[in-house]
Amino acid sequence: MGTVGMLRAAGVGAGDEVVVPAFGNPEVAQAVSLTGALPVFADIDPATYCLDASAVEAAVTSRTAAVLVVHRFGRSAAIAALHQVGQRHGLLVLEQGESETPYSEVGERRQRAAYLSAKLKGVRTPEGGDGHTFQQYVVRVPGNGRPDRDAFARAVRAKGVECGVPVKTPVHRTPGFRRDVCLPETERAADETLALPIGGAMSRRELHRLVSACNALGGLLQPAF
Repeated sequence: MGTVGMLRAAGVGAGDEVVVPAFGNPEVAQAVSLTGALPVFADIDPATYCLDASAVEAAVTSRTAAVLVVHRFGRSAAIAALHQVGQRHGLLVLEQGESETPYSEVGERRQRAAYLSAKLKGVRTPEGGDGHTFQQYVVRVPGNGRPDRDAFARAVRAKGVECGVPVKTPVHRTPGFRRDVCLPETERAADETLALPIGGAMSRRELHRLVSACNALGGLLQPAF
């Protein structure tokens, strides 16, 4: 069942509000709109990149019918805390995962992630957490936000290492869903995060090259005070 079908099956419709993350793609907010409900954006936990329970609670109004939780990058949201918010306010808590990493690849990804987390310098490596499958290995580039992150990405690519910006524009900044809402962790994550390669048949030599390319740049980017 798609997201729209899931929401309609839960009874979500016109006049309702559904709390969703802005850190991600717009399809979740679009699905809410297609039911006739209004997507309301809440901030994320900077460790998991998923909805933060306290931010969700702050976004609840008398019209809130549901919370749509999206698990991100292979790590789950703090679902127990989010269910507690739902119970306090009589809300449905619906979950949506990204495309899952094949089980056969999870062990290799975790090994590569452990290697990168031990070797990388100059970037903030992801927190592992229970059950993290590392669908994406997402680091943060310190410095002055988006300009330094983008410069870092260009320099790494110039050394032959592919990388990507996981969320280029938070959904609440896109034309169709523009909202005047304060989401500092979402904004910071969009400005600082970079996904480094970790999947497929990546060899140890390629991992070494990735580490060398990133570490050669780590000392060049210092936070501004």
